[in-house]
Amino acid sequence: MRTSARIQSDMTCANRDLLRRISDKWTLFVGAELAAGSSRFGELSRAIPGISKKMLAQTLRYLERDGLIVRTVLPTMPVTVEYALTPLGTTLVAPIKVLTTWAEAHRGEIEQAREEYDHRKLER
Repeated sequence: MRTSARIQSDMTCANRDLLRRISDKWTLFVGAELAAGSSRFGELSRAIPGISKKMLAQTLRYLERDGLIVRTVLPTMPVTVEYALTPLGTTLVAPIKVLTTWAEAHRGEIEQAREEYDHRKLER
């Protein structure tokens, strides 16, 4: 059996769901932002270009449900809500950094491959 087939057959539905969640682009961006410290909703919204308020709220709810972030309501006027990584959430920081470093190191190669692919598609 090929390795990739074996890996797929070994993955349970729960594992697939979890991998889908933590590999989601918004999860990665939120995790990267919170790695620097706690943040309020508006700060996260401004720091993550392209994310809608609805998607940010949904992502934060999912991450809180999964135990990766904690939502803290501060008794201020008006009420302030901060989000921070939990100890479990901080274990994602290293893999996020590895992915970010890889993406930065290979961005030029990927862009070149895309251009070559697109050029070949146009020639057909």
